[in-house]
Amino acid sequence: MENIHHPGKQEARDALRDSHRAWVRSGGDGLCSVLIGSALWDENGEAIGHWGVLEAEDEAKARAFSEGDPFYAEGVVKTLKLTRLADGFQAHRIAERMSD
Repeated sequence: MENIHHPGKQEARDALRDSHRAWVRSGGDGLCSVLIGSALWDENGEAIGHWGVLEAEDEAKARAFSEGDPFYAEGVVKTLKLTRLADGFQAHRIAERMSD
């Protein structure tokens, strides 16, 4: 999952950060498991988006998780891109998941 934010949304992003992190920790209330993720930064150190590796039953649940994120729901996200990883992706090698 890759999300690019609208320019000029830093204040909204800051206000939503705690609810975004709670959403990630819950896996979107159980829609998926978030293996790992991070903010995306530009060359000036400004946040321009965020990404994550999700483990979901299907694309519909991954999309529901992504669109349920407060950053998306409140209009911070400009573009959302979901890309399926190879079936052989070794998710078990990520020892500490971001969600339950």
